[in-house]
Amino acid sequence: QVHLVESGGGLVQAGDSLRLSCAASGRTSSSYSISWFRQAPGKEREFVAAISWNYISMYYADSVKGRFTFFRDNTTNTIYLQMNSLKPEDTAVYYCAVSILSPPPRTQGAYRYWGQGTQVTVSS
Repeated sequence: QVHLVESGGGLVQAGDSLRLSCAASGRTSSSYSISWFRQAPGKEREFVAAISWNYISMYYADSVKGRFTFFRDNTTNTIYLQMNSLKPEDTAVYYCAVSILSPPPRTQGAYRYWGQGTQVTVSS
């Protein structure tokens, strides 16, 4: 069992930034990649971004490419999803998931464990 907890969401204005984090516990592995998905009301959960287990490879959905990136805090060994230039269409509940597959899958069905999500709301 893997327990995931997302944090860092909030209410911001268009153009602002947020930084999301994903804390994993339980049967975790240093070989897990970390993926982020989001789900807006009435829409399917969609892939946002992923980072490989060795922090070398990063993957982004076209809708966030150039605005979202991964940031590693070496003092706490925490990987953050840095979201810049946020748009109202980024409004959603953001979820993290982990995978041993490489590259990380972009379909939600490939993931077994999910966090409770963190709400990101971007006002225009």
